[in-house]
Amino acid sequence: MNKLELMKTANEIRKGIVTAVHSAKCGHPGGSLSAADIYTYLYFEEMNIDSKEPKKADRDRFVLSKGHTAPGLYSTLAHRGYFPVEDLQTLRHVGSYLQGHPDMKHIPGVDMSSGSLGQGISAAVGMALAAKLSNDDYRVYTLLGDGEIQEGQVWEASMMAGFRKLDNLVVIVDNNNLQIDGAIDEINSPYPIDKKFEAFNFHVITIDGNDFDQIDAAFKEARETKGVPTAIIAKTVKGKGVSYMENAVGWHGKAPNDEEYAIAIEELEKAGEALCQK
Repeated sequence: MNKLELMKTANEIRKGIVTAVHSAKCGHPGGSLSAADIYTYLYFEEMNIDSKEPKKADRDRFVLSKGHTAPGLYSTLAHRGYFPVEDLQTLRHVGSYLQGHPDMKHIPGVDMSSGSLGQGISAAVGMALAAKLSNDDYRVYTLLGDGEIQEGQVWEASMMAGFRKLDNLVVIVDNNNLQIDGAIDEINSPYPIDKKFEAFNFHVITIDGNDFDQIDAAFKEARETKGVPTAIIAKTVKGKGVSYMENAVGWHGKAPNDEEYAIAIEELEKAGEALCQK
């Protein structure tokens, strides 16, 4: 995909996010929207995957460590063809396979059940190590929240990744600077994030995580990096794409009501129309 196509796809994914959360009347829109461009690039450009064969042995793996932002992953998987887009409206409903957190046993395209913060990166490190031990060439990607990296297990996993030289692993931190209780630097600051990953022997790239040119360059640089894992620190806007959600901590884990939903969809429709005119 070219940049414009990626931007259009990300806009559609954002529509899916707000539709799913509105339908569920609960969920986590803020961090799903901030990471939508990362999700889009991974699934439509970067990863070796096939929606018709979601369990193929040589596929690249993705672990959503910040599992509460499942609406973002689900919308991406739906638009990539893993299941019908219409099913997003069943999010968190009784009997739906689209649970509040990713479930590898029931959702096509989900490689790891996740949601207990701090644990996803450990699973990703295990997958990357398994590939090395088996001489397989698949790559492993994991997305963490910046509040999530306050968890000690994140750094235990990072220590192993650096020590074992897992250059088939890419850790992405969605650095939108907000967690459930407020700004991360006012609650338990993990800054400087880049220096911490460097201390664990990672190659670190810091980017604007809502800019596809920078996203593209970062993942290409990660592929070219040998002998060490890569951490991409993606500075993003929480709630990106919906004006009243942007940089607003209250939208970390709250669903829009009918009026708010209508406003969000109208804004995203207009953004899509503007992209079609480019």
